[in-house]
Amino acid sequence: MQSILTSKGQVTIPKSIRDALKMAPGDKIEFILRDGEVILVPLRSARSLKGMLPAPERPVSLEEMEQAVEQGRGRA
Repeated sequence: MQSILTSKGQVTIPKSIRDALKMAPGDKIEFILRDGEVILVPLRSARSLKGMLPAPERPVSLEEMEQAVEQGRGRA
């Protein structure tokens, strides 16, 4: 796919790519320059991640969360 750079340095991201990445107006994008190529990475807010994981069967206390983190680090 191709796009044209405007005099203001703007490029339109093709709709098929925006759709595939679930991008919407106002989304933030990070540009990474690597080996003469540009990598476009959509940045996701923490709120946009809501609902990606199932809700716990019961509420989890802060202490239980901290214990789980320590276990994951191999310290418990």
